[in-house]
Amino acid sequence: MTVYDFLSDFAIASLFILVGQFLRAKIKFFQEFFIPSSLLAGFMGLILGKQFLNVLHFSDGAGSYAGMLIIIVFTVVGLNGFEIKKGEGAETMRRVTSFNSYRFLAYFIQFTLGIAATLIIVKFLMPNLNPGFGILMASGFTGGHGTAAAVGKTFADLGWAEAGDLGMTFATVGILSGVFGGLIFIKIATKLGWTAYVKDFRFIDNDLRTGLVAKNHRKSMGQETISSVSLDSLGFHVAMVAMIAGFGYLLNSRVLAVHVIKGIPDFTVAYLLGLAFFLIFRKTKVYDYVDKNVNSRISGTATDFLVFFGVAMINTKVIVEYALPLILLILVGLVCVVICVVPMGYRMNHKSWFERSIFVYGYSTGVFAIGFVLLRIVDPDNKSHTVDDTAMTPWLSFCEIFTWSTVPVALINGQGWFVAGICALICVVAVAICLVGKMWYKDSPAGRGGYDA
Repeated sequence: MTVYDFLSDFAIASLFILVGQFLRAKIKFFQEFFIPSSLLAGFMGLILGKQFLNVLHFSDGAGSYAGMLIIIVFTVVGLNGFEIKKGEGAETMRRVTSFNSYRFLAYFIQFTLGIAATLIIVKFLMPNLNPGFGILMASGFTGGHGTAAAVGKTFADLGWAEAGDLGMTFATVGILSGVFGGLIFIKIATKLGWTAYVKDFRFIDNDLRTGLVAKNHRKSMGQETISSVSLDSLGFHVAMVAMIAGFGYLLNSRVLAVHVIKGIPDFTVAYLLGLAFFLIFRKTKVYDYVDKNVNSRISGTATDFLVFFGVAMINTKVIVEYALPLILLILVGLVCVVICVVPMGYRMNHKSWFERSIFVYGYSTGVFAIGFVLLRIVDPDNKSHTVDDTAMTPWLSFCEIFTWSTVPVALINGQGWFVAGICALICVVAVAICLVGKMWYKDSPAGRGGYDA
């Protein structure tokens, strides 16, 4: 792969993103479902790519772009920092604690119900089915294609070669259900008054319908903080974000993974490094020349391209031989993600509960990219603090590393009920934390408002 392959891939992505915006501006169906231009572009790339029509030819490295762009998104979150207003420290802690208890529930409920359903129902219908099948739904839904591939390799090393293809199938179905199921959820939520920042579609102005902002509604993207005689202001901000993102990746891949621990997500390290720069810079005059709005536009641009490549590179292979257990576990997976929005989403989150829940729904059905897509529809300016609170708690990643490393081996060795029991206990503890901490909310899910609404 050369730098010109990179240019070619992004040229194709840019073309389809522009076409996607044209379609969003002209076609009512896309407006009705708030479908982002980048998502439309991604599906066009998928259909015209090697999975279907094989018209588009991306480079071999195109599948890794989404992972790189996520690093940029979280770098900006860290660099933009945070502000705890006087007297709001306790409230912020409650918000973060309840949200991450909720994330733990959403994560481990897929293990619990997936493994239990396999042992009770699927094994009854197919007695010879490999006992590791129960984790594949979670590996595809909450893990995505990357995790499904990793788990599949683990099972292949243990003698079950088909696991990788099954995991990829779950991941593909998960992403599709995440996109369309999420859009249906959003459509319902706007009608029921669950959303804090986007109201019923009938009352949304034309700017949000078409994505084209009228001249009298436009606002500045940010301020020029550096004179162009010295350095372009956008170049200054891009350089700062790229520097932190790149050094975060290098720190993780060449230091932490080699000398400390493998498996820490690159975006987590980049976020923490960005946060460190924020904490240092804000004590100096340097931060006077950092415009958070410009940084946010860089992050938004990265998110749009992230969505395109995340969707366009989907692996669509389906294994007919395992159709019955696949369908059964897919249904179980859908039940898991739905109940994590209603009722658990509004029970374990208060303000902006739907925005925070739909983000978790999105990445619980495949990848963070889908969560970002859904969140951006209902909370384009991150007023719900969902991304901030997600990035502030990297320790969930360590739990993920541990589970994906140990659970496949445990299942192969016949310890399915033990694993399901441990995962169920974690779900109970997550709910108990909210109950004991008085973060279990019983008031109506409609009209709660947002943090900065």
